[in-house]
Amino acid sequence: MDIFERIARHREENEKLTWVGTFADYIEKVKSQPGLAMTAHARVYRMIAAEGTETVNGQTKYKFFENEIFGLDRSLERLVEEYFHSAARRLDVRKRILLLMGPVSGGKSTLVTMLKRGLERFSRTEEGAVYAIQGCPMHEDPLHLIPLDLRPDIERELGVRIEGTLCPYCQLRLKTDFSGKIESVPVERVLISETARIGIGTFSPSDPKSQDIADLTGSIDFSTITDYGSESDPRAYRFDGELNKANRGMMEFQEMLKCDEKFLWNLLSLTQEGNFKAGRFALISADELIVAHTNESEYRAFIANKKNEALQSRMIVIPVPYNLKVSEEEKIYAKLIHQSEMNHIHIAPHALRTAAIFSILTRLKESKKQGMDLVKKMRMYDGETIEGYKEADLKEMQNEFLDEGMAGIDPRYVINRISSALIKPDVTCVGALDVLRAMKDGLDQHASITKDERERFLNFISVARKEYDDLAKKEVQKAFVYSFEESAKTLFENYLDNIEAFCNWGKIKDPLTGESVDPDERLMRSIEEQIGVSENAKKAFREEILIRMSSYSRKGRKFDYSSHERLREAVEKKLFADLKDVVKITTSTKTPDERQLKRINEVSARLIDGHGYCPTCANELLRYVGSLLNR
Repeated sequence: MDIFERIARHREENEKLTWVGTFADYIEKVKSQPGLAMTAHARVYRMIAAEGTETVNGQTKYKFFENEIFGLDRSLERLVEEYFHSAARRLDVRKRILLLMGPVSGGKSTLVTMLKRGLERFSRTEEGAVYAIQGCPMHEDPLHLIPLDLRPDIERELGVRIEGTLCPYCQLRLKTDFSGKIESVPVERVLISETARIGIGTFSPSDPKSQDIADLTGSIDFSTITDYGSESDPRAYRFDGELNKANRGMMEFQEMLKCDEKFLWNLLSLTQEGNFKAGRFALISADELIVAHTNESEYRAFIANKKNEALQSRMIVIPVPYNLKVSEEEKIYAKLIHQSEMNHIHIAPHALRTAAIFSILTRLKESKKQGMDLVKKMRMYDGETIEGYKEADLKEMQNEFLDEGMAGIDPRYVINRISSALIKPDVTCVGALDVLRAMKDGLDQHASITKDERERFLNFISVARKEYDDLAKKEVQKAFVYSFEESAKTLFENYLDNIEAFCNWGKIKDPLTGESVDPDERLMRSIEEQIGVSENAKKAFREEILIRMSSYSRKGRKFDYSSHERLREAVEKKLFADLKDVVKITTSTKTPDERQLKRINEVSARLIDGHGYCPTCANELLRYVGSLLNR
């Protein structure tokens, strides 16, 4: 299909969504589809719920956000359940401004943009369809045509709730154009669109001296006053303010707390009563979600001002901290780089992870838990199991500091520094050390950090490098193991045979001689020591493995190499330890012999084929690990 065929098909699809009828026709639709009368808050909630959810480690993840926002599952769960779900059920929460409060580059604007784009898509579906009085500048709900005193009976008959009154313009049209016959008023389906200013409004603060309240509530059309004779005639007024156009959808206040007070006063009645004042008209009804965003320092200054108490009481504040999971932070950087035109430059494996380790460390706070340092905490937050700590300890740490993640290095800084590494002349591949070097150089140019913060951040760069060193050694050692999985599984099965005999006071059959011999204590300890299992703890560790094996057997499942994470790690480390000398000699020899050269080429090929390396970063990795092992 060529470009114009695709454009024609898109136009046809839009035309299929067109619907025009009378109010009487619309009432028949509402009878069969009461959901058409949902509020703006309910529309947003259904839009998010329609994408589905999944539960990961007891945490609800909303698929609506999964490809754009990473690592903010707790904040998103609170946002959806405490605000949108409650507001959708018409609880008093819907009469509050949603204020997203968090540090710069934390995802607040992205979140709001996702809601906007989501509403645009949802209004094109049958479930999210929006119908409005044709010609109404505010695209208002056709049910507003029903007189107030008739509503209780009609609500019961239709199974809906009707809130709000006709805007001044539609009141006049109903009287002059339709002689009060509401059944004849035309109704149309509208598609929410930010560019067309239907159902989405955006207000950004500027100079209070030059910015006019008309930006929010509309203005008098002076060119028509001579025709209609009065400023209070709806036909002489432009209902084109952001609050007017956001009706039926959402209104975004960018940097809300920077707004002049006079712009915020309109929100008092809009939030509590669902209406606002414009020109010389009675209060105008509006059904819209008001979402604003700000940073923590501006919010603290706002609540410190007693004059803001009325507005503050009408807010639901949802903290949006930085992500605190290394694996999720990697996804942020990968997404931002993918959006650029630098895809021709290869990013070496672990380069983004190393940058993520650095940035996450700057955001964490030292736990008061005994023996818990920042690296262990970082790993637990990312889903790793740390010996001596349980799921309850993780939850306790997550609740230890309410403001954790509200400070630290932001993703924007990190991606700026990665960009500086990417655009260097003749660069074809960027590795972890290149990224860390760029981070370090950037700290000297970072005007907003103090001397103490700089020292602390430099220390975190050193920690991130140590973490990378471990990853690099493990990567090379794994590549050196011929048929690694098979070797590991053989050692794993051998260990299980030995501990089973040990726990049952039995013997095992020697694979060479066939005779019965005692369990190989030396083999078992050489594996257990790799993960710090002490002599005193070995019996309990082996019994725990045996119990796990029995549990798997009862459920008809096979206890295999991937069933026990710590035992798998121990087996891998044992294999690596046995190969360390071979790796050291092969990678560090300046003039390798033919056998060593063949080994290096084999390892390099494995890194390139199965681990995401290019020839440049594979060779760099081998040289770097060789230097590490020779220290």
